[in-house]
Amino acid sequence: MTAPSIAYAQLAPMLIVFGAAVVGVLVEAFLPRKARYRTQLTLSLAALLVALLWVLRVTLQLRGGIGNSVVAGAVDIDRPTLFLQGTILLTGVLSVLLIAERRAPAESPDGAVALDAFTPDASTVPGSVAEKVATKAALIQTEVFPLTMFAIGGMMLFPAAGDFLTMFVALEVLSLPLYLMCGLARRQRLLSQEAALKYFLLGAFSSAFFLFGIALLYGFAGTMSLSGIAAAIQTNPDSTSLALIGAGLVTVGLLFKVGAVPFHSWVPDVYQGAPTPITGFMAAATKVAAFGAMLRVFYVALPALNYGWRPVLWVVAILTMVVGSIAAVRQTDVKRMLAYSSVAHAGFILTGVIAGNRPGLSATLFYLFTYAFSTLGAFAVVSVVRDANGAEETSLARWAGLGRRYPLVGAVFTLFLLAFAGIPLTSGFVSKFAVFKAAGQGGAIPLVIVGVLASAIAAYFYVRVIVLMFFTDPPEDAPEVITPSSLSVATITLTAAITFALGALPQPLLDLADNAAGFLP
Repeated sequence: MTAPSIAYAQLAPMLIVFGAAVVGVLVEAFLPRKARYRTQLTLSLAALLVALLWVLRVTLQLRGGIGNSVVAGAVDIDRPTLFLQGTILLTGVLSVLLIAERRAPAESPDGAVALDAFTPDASTVPGSVAEKVATKAALIQTEVFPLTMFAIGGMMLFPAAGDFLTMFVALEVLSLPLYLMCGLARRQRLLSQEAALKYFLLGAFSSAFFLFGIALLYGFAGTMSLSGIAAAIQTNPDSTSLALIGAGLVTVGLLFKVGAVPFHSWVPDVYQGAPTPITGFMAAATKVAAFGAMLRVFYVALPALNYGWRPVLWVVAILTMVVGSIAAVRQTDVKRMLAYSSVAHAGFILTGVIAGNRPGLSATLFYLFTYAFSTLGAFAVVSVVRDANGAEETSLARWAGLGRRYPLVGAVFTLFLLAFAGIPLTSGFVSKFAVFKAAGQGGAIPLVIVGVLASAIAAYFYVRVIVLMFFTDPPEDAPEVITPSSLSVATITLTAAITFALGALPQPLLDLADNAAGFLP
């Protein structure tokens, strides 16, 4: 038996992140409570930044090459992998800054103006004496940092997997911390725990579909390697029934993670119940990782079965765009509206996947990059709008006049909404134009027409929020925008700057995405 050759230098970004996650667990076990917050924050940011720099180093080393398959073919370090990992790490840095927002202990021991989104003690029963004691003692939840690092590590591995076994392990590594973090909200504890339970149960169910599909593909090809499955399909093109069934079940698991219809029912409930920083992190980074894995599956393992999976994705994309856009119109809660907006954008991104060509791959990569930052920025703004009791104010009716009272916050949130709507001079316009153009070149003109109509519907509810903020009188006892620390300010500022910059000058990133559009065969 020959030992596998492991290119540690190319695996270093993932090893750094996982290593920091393990060290973070040790910090929780051995350091005094007062020293944990600063240590965890410094450790997480340092590891993410070093990993990001290492991704840039590996990218420069590739130069004209496509990439390498490492760890006996279990991990593919190619251009799309590095692009997606860089996106996940950048999103992770800003997410950690948002997750690290803590103002309650220093400014208000009773938590009345708390920007801390996390419960001081997750093991206590909501409303119990133990929870009240923990709140009064101003305890700070720091376990969320190593959990976030484990999730980011899994997200980096998910689109890099060269075989289905590695992909399944990565799926579970990224999912399990998210299940836990969804139940850590400081307020509305029961709603948060309900969200975590729903996400866990439905996530486990979708993982079972994914695993069963892997088993069927292995039964067909005799290998779990993505390239090996592709070769087996080409060798036996007339007996692919088992492969088609397996591909369908794998697709169910992937569509669940991206929140596509009809596997989207968890999205609004989980997005609403989870702590808002975690909601933003999930909506941004998880979608990047899941679509990255989907691209690898369809472009590397199953390109010869496109006659089977493309019609299915056509139907799913149409339903996702239409249902997400129409359902968002009816929402009265900001977080649920953004959740259905996320569902609709999953449909728009699917049009790039369906294109099945190089422009479709590059357009999808560009879309994932731009959407991640706009989404994270939008949820960051939501996290600072508070009612008189210090709780997040997410009722749309209560946001009336918010832009007139806080022009800067209103302008920034408007920028994100316009990007979601695909208005020119925002990154969203360039993203939608790119995926629709690629889909048209791939022969999916009807899909493009549906996408344009769905975008028009979506524009209505985005503009409705803008009108509400700037042209409607505020209610009595209107919510306030609590000035956050420099951590949240940095997240909001950078995401807004990226959203505007990629709308005004998108060409450098478009070129980078085009250069990254080439998987290992």
